[in-house]
Amino acid sequence: MSWLLPLSYILSGSLFIFSIRGLASPQTARGGNLLGMLGMILAIAATMFSPLVSDWLLPFGVILLGGMVGTYSALKVKMTSLPQMVAAFNGLGGLSSVFVALAEIISGSRAYLDNSIGLIIGAVAFSGSMVAFAKLQGLISAKALVFKGQQFLNLVLAVAMFGLCGYFIWSGDLEIFYYLAALTILLGVLLILPIGGADMPVVISILNAYSGWAAVGIGFSLNNVLLIIVGAIVGASGAILSYIMVKAMNRSLLSVMLGGFGAEKQGSTSALGQDKTARSGNPQDAAFIMENANKVIIVPGYGMAVAQAQHILKEMADDLHKSYGVEVKFAIHPVAGRMPGHMNVLLAEANVPYEDVFELEEINREFATADVAYVIGANDVTNPLAKTDPGSPIYGMPVLDVEKAKTVFFVLRSLNSGYSGVENPLFFAENTIMLYGDAKKVTEEIVAALEQNK
Repeated sequence: MSWLLPLSYILSGSLFIFSIRGLASPQTARGGNLLGMLGMILAIAATMFSPLVSDWLLPFGVILLGGMVGTYSALKVKMTSLPQMVAAFNGLGGLSSVFVALAEIISGSRAYLDNSIGLIIGAVAFSGSMVAFAKLQGLISAKALVFKGQQFLNLVLAVAMFGLCGYFIWSGDLEIFYYLAALTILLGVLLILPIGGADMPVVISILNAYSGWAAVGIGFSLNNVLLIIVGAIVGASGAILSYIMVKAMNRSLLSVMLGGFGAEKQGSTSALGQDKTARSGNPQDAAFIMENANKVIIVPGYGMAVAQAQHILKEMADDLHKSYGVEVKFAIHPVAGRMPGHMNVLLAEANVPYEDVFELEEINREFATADVAYVIGANDVTNPLAKTDPGSPIYGMPVLDVEKAKTVFFVLRSLNSGYSGVENPLFFAENTIMLYGDAKKVTEEIVAALEQNK
């Protein structure tokens, strides 16, 4: 029966691979989640009943406790808080690698290199994720926190970290291992502090990859095939997603990993010399304009998530299409929201047809032929300063060209700048109409007007 455990691990790993494949599309995401759950159940059962576990009571109790925390989080955490929950769970994954590496060294393991790799990557993932959580939760400023000599300090700490790592591998001194853990945790904090809040989706993706690679290091230390497989899946998928996102933002992946990403540049971040008069309208006017349009493109952002307006937005889109024959499409920016795919998840929750949702590259040309762009709670991802102002911290990031539509409605509570702290000059454009208020309430009033005008 010695073959049973490796076979179970290989089968679990295969289920995880198919799970990731299923998560690639909202249409197959539910099945992908189920496959992932099945793979985890199989992995836990195989491990618990293997010769590796002599006392199953304590591990079972810990697993049960973790399952209860996870279930509670899934049921109670709001969609608006999902990004910080993901950041926190990334951090816990990294911390678990740190503890396993420490336990291995204390128990006499001589796999110093593997444990050091697991410790370093896991510690950075842990402390970096905690900083990301604090920024997303509003516990610290979401802006890039920089100070003079910060990059040089990071370089010095990185050199010291590798020096301590080399000395530990040579000596096996447990006290050095503690110093290495503390230094790496500090470095993780300093790497994420200079990253602005608007760049958090990329940060979360990268830290997710870090937690996966940390598991790979621990897997080699424990000679555990499943940890190596799962860690590699998480690390590779996170790295690929990070690359896709930084490409979409015209950023450098290396600058993200080195912690120099998102720091604000000096220069203009506002529409200098522009008439600062914003026209405001009401939901009834918006309803009249949209029902007489041929094409409406809806651009959701974090404000939609905060207001939980995705369901009423779906109802508005259905009314426009079915009652007035309007072509309605949804435009999604890769970094809209606070985590990768945030808007896609919300629209899928509201049963918006997948074929009506388009990514930036697919939809951007269509704004020129749209009668209305309905921007609900988005700001930075539509800001044209990203294309025109080299002094802006979002300069170079591809944005949705909503200004090319005949009429642009911005549904926002105020004229305040976006999460990046950059003012959007589109608020004052001639073809822009501001609809002030809660995104859900404003859209509800538009739906009521559409129903009345039938």
